[in-house]
Amino acid sequence: MSAQADSHRQDMNETHTGSNVDVSDALRRLAQAADIAIEWTDAFGNQQQVPSATLRAVLQALQLPCESDADCEAAIAALAQEEIMLAIPPLITAQVGRETELSPYAHVHGQPYRIAFEDGELADGYLSDDRTRPARLPAFERVGYHRLYIGEHHSVTLAVAPLCCFTVADAVGDDETTSPRLWALAAQLYSLRKENDDAGIGDFSALEILVRSAAHRGASAIAISPVHAMFSANPYQYSPYGPSSRLFFNVLHIDPAAISGRKALADAIERLEADSERQRLRDCELIDWPAAARWRLAVLRELFDHYDIRSDEWKEFEAFRLEGGVALEDHARFEALHAAMREKGVEGSWRSWPEPYRDPRSDGVLAFAEAHDNDIMFHVFLQWQAARGLRHAQQSARAAGMRIGLITDLAVGAEGGGSQSWSRQHQMLTGLSVGAPPDVLGPRGQNWGLAAFSPRALRQYGFQAYIEMLRAAFHYAGGVRIDHILGLRRLWLVPEGSDGRHGAYLTYPFDDLIRLIALESHRYKAVVIGEDLGTVPAGFGDALADAGLMGIRVLWFEREGDHFKPPARWSRHAIATTDTHDLPTVAGWWHARDIAWRQQLDLLAPGADTDHEYRMRAHERGMLAHALNAAHPHAHVDGNSPHPPIDDILQFVGGTPAPLVIVPAEDILGVEEQPNLPGTVDTHPNWRRRLPVCVDTMLDSDIATARLRILQRARSQKETT
Repeated sequence: MSAQADSHRQDMNETHTGSNVDVSDALRRLAQAADIAIEWTDAFGNQQQVPSATLRAVLQALQLPCESDADCEAAIAALAQEEIMLAIPPLITAQVGRETELSPYAHVHGQPYRIAFEDGELADGYLSDDRTRPARLPAFERVGYHRLYIGEHHSVTLAVAPLCCFTVADAVGDDETTSPRLWALAAQLYSLRKENDDAGIGDFSALEILVRSAAHRGASAIAISPVHAMFSANPYQYSPYGPSSRLFFNVLHIDPAAISGRKALADAIERLEADSERQRLRDCELIDWPAAARWRLAVLRELFDHYDIRSDEWKEFEAFRLEGGVALEDHARFEALHAAMREKGVEGSWRSWPEPYRDPRSDGVLAFAEAHDNDIMFHVFLQWQAARGLRHAQQSARAAGMRIGLITDLAVGAEGGGSQSWSRQHQMLTGLSVGAPPDVLGPRGQNWGLAAFSPRALRQYGFQAYIEMLRAAFHYAGGVRIDHILGLRRLWLVPEGSDGRHGAYLTYPFDDLIRLIALESHRYKAVVIGEDLGTVPAGFGDALADAGLMGIRVLWFEREGDHFKPPARWSRHAIATTDTHDLPTVAGWWHARDIAWRQQLDLLAPGADTDHEYRMRAHERGMLAHALNAAHPHAHVDGNSPHPPIDDILQFVGGTPAPLVIVPAEDILGVEEQPNLPGTVDTHPNWRRRLPVCVDTMLDSDIATARLRILQRARSQKETT
């Protein structure tokens, strides 16, 4: 391993050091003013410098000219002026019971203020008059979005957040003497099969069946893969973490039978002569996304065209459209435009569309909408049906006794060519993609092709796009998992066309973002999980814990030196899990399937010794067997056994003090293959695997029943010591 690590270290050092000597003082100061880190710490703890070429590329993408020192000085001055202009921004975040310090440029000391609370009550007062420090607002005790008036010239939103997010203990309603010990299953929604009317992709009705079955066995939640809106006109883009929009839903998860009933569905399939294709799609071992999407959209369109608009439910549709407002209309128009452009041979991002269609407020888009009103109504209809499906699943979960219900997944970004970037383009970064710097497993870094919010624009627009995204994630859920939670503090951003090595960290307003999460979490009474795997900055975990935001602890990574941590030493401020969608399942890890895949696809690091990888895994199996036997005296796990000790692992992870343990369905069923293999696109069947049994009976087998009982028993007992 040391030779491999040395190779990685050399690769990164050659890429990131020795090339910063030409960074002028002006360029350095501009990068700092723009909140770009000019240095960063790599996976080995070494300081790395961002090359000047990368700094210039990132700054230019941020619309900050930097070709010459004079350009840099002008951009620095412009940023300083912007800071003064935003001294009192459109939205100010605060915490309940604590004073709020305003910007040093907000010269409003001693001025009168009035606050109009959400409930309509008013309060008056004066800002602090101590001019030796920035002006301060007093502490307020009411959580919510209030209207704040300062003097005669300022009217802004004051978002007063609770000190922490809604927690598992809040969901349980326990008193403070008892720590919650809940458990949940995780499921890739697309992977769910149904017994009778399956058509190749898991749907919300299958999810509803699963939540009822799991609740009956004691589960408190079901964590699902992202259900963000994808590209209806391009079913080849199906990674749930590369959505078109995080404001709306993936319409391919609609159960056609739930729209107008099974008879109407059967008639639609007969008219389309689509039954044989449904049978083929149902029998596919892997999801055929393009074919399954074409079939489902054709059937959904047929059902829409024959929908009875005189029914009472149509009034619900009209109310849904009215409530969705401009954002919903924008998304529906994007879907129709995207399809029209592809029919004309215009591929790629909306930035390659004819000029009149690039601005959602343009006359060209308005004219298109008027001419394609029925197509746009169809896409609104699909969003309505998707929202109903997700809502019914959550209602079923709570009705069945789940304390939390659905835990949805919020992707770290959206495709730069998608609906969210088109409709919110002034608040998104153009020309930069979210990624990750080089590390042990990825010496070239990662470029995920996802657009992120602009920190400057978030402040300028009062965090409007961020808040609406949070509300979309929380709306039909009892919890939200936020992918790559490190992005609340900083994101590794890579210029378009570059690989992950040529990026830099951009700082984000962590305090504002975390407060808004806490506020929305309480408004929706939903728990929050942050995916904090990887290199975590010092103090970040404590900040998440203080905010009541649970991190994630994965069995494979919970080690102390050459030993797996005993259950009692796992965190109380994070969920515990056996694995995630990006990691090998328990059976896959035990049998080294992940190593075999990396070997087959030539994904092992340059110079890596494959035999050494397998020997290391054998050693790790022995380490894990030792930990399992030490934790439970009656366990007799043999690290050389061909049978993965799934039962013992469930008991082990179930014995941790985590408030919530989440086990993927793949581990309950003993599935060997993982849903996604990072670093691959189409060489590994990412996001295409289906579970081997139908959801109707998935938890009924003797093995599944026994494993769920083990998990339930482990969670019901006192913590393992």
